[in-house]
Amino acid sequence: MPARKARAVGFNHVALEVGDIEEALEFYGRLFDFKLRGKSGTSAFIDLGDQFVALQKGRTQPADDGRHFGLVVDDKEAVRTALADAGIHPLPGRFLDFLDPWGNRIEIVGYDNIQFTKAPNVLRGMGLAHLSKNKKATKELADKGMAPN
Repeated sequence: MPARKARAVGFNHVALEVGDIEEALEFYGRLFDFKLRGKSGTSAFIDLGDQFVALQKGRTQPADDGRHFGLVVDDKEAVRTALADAGIHPLPGRFLDFLDPWGNRIEIVGYDNIQFTKAPNVLRGMGLAHLSKNKKATKELADKGMAPN
């Protein structure tokens, strides 16, 4: 009988390599409202409630092309406006993707339009209890037996 495999259940964090921690915090601070979980000279941790983004000093590779991660936000249009205000041009295509100064490619995804769901207690603790899913996302969740109450 084969050994039982562990089931992947989510992400604790994503780590991005950047050139400088303070510059990265300033850059991301122009685009997003966030709290730091912790910081040192070589890393910083941006709190996402029960998850986090780790910024690690030491990016040396070229800019990402297809490799990216989807960052879920409460207001996608606010990010679009912040990008424009910061003089950052989204990448061509149907998604709201951009490159940070170190070449990390980030796709902005609206919470209302995807299956990803924070537990009600986590949303409440983040001050985001008002967020909800649109009909398409609710149907996708319901089809999997995971519809919100």
